[in-house]
Amino acid sequence: MNKKKFAISGESIRDLVPSRAGALATDRIMVDGAKIGYMYRELSERPEDSGWRFFSGDESQEYIDDPSHTGVYAVNTIANYDPDIIPYLNAPAPCAFEKMEGKSTYQKVEQ
Repeated sequence: MNKKKFAISGESIRDLVPSRAGALATDRIMVDGAKIGYMYRELSERPEDSGWRFFSGDESQEYIDDPSHTGVYAVNTIANYDPDIIPYLNAPAPCAFEKMEGKSTYQKVEQ
């Protein structure tokens, strides 16, 4: 099994958000260090799942279809990779946002 080398070391993760729930994020963010370009939240049936799914926005469908390119991480950990998501984390599901080009803000989009 190939061990992933994360863009941010575990020792560098700070407490930025109170949620300890999990979310999905692709390796483009967690390994390559790309910023989050698209995120959506779906209704979750489990309290440990926040419902959030995070993507850089440049992943191909083939990339996304390979489960080895996605992992489950604490929402706080993902927020350390791109703190721009923090103001949107309390948005109720279902919702989706994409980063506005050249800005640190997101706009709501239809799913």
